Amino acid sequence: MTTVLLTIHILIAISLVGCVLLQRSEGGGLGIGGSAGGGFMTARGTANLMTRVTAILAACFFLTSIGLAILAGAGNETVSIVDEVIESTPELPALPTVPTGQ
Repeated sequence: MTTVLLTIHILIAISLVGCVLLQRSEGGGLGIGGSAGGGFMTARGTANLMTRVTAILAACFFLTSIGLAILAGAGNETVSIVDEVIESTPELPALPTVPTGQ
């Protein structure tokens, strides 16, 4: 299950990077579009499409990140790293008592 989710996570990350790089810095999306008469893929329509695709990919990226974190923590019985360190630290031997000279 972890391998499948990790593969999906990597594919989403690559898609997200590609989607962000395709956008124009002025907010024009891909900048493609023909006439000013308003068609299917005008500059504004492309920007809206790219913004939506980016938002959907970002949401999927966060969901797969949370899923991977849950799967990574499911096999551990310890709650935190601090508990793990405390459990692995050996106990010190008791100090000998020094008799007082009475």
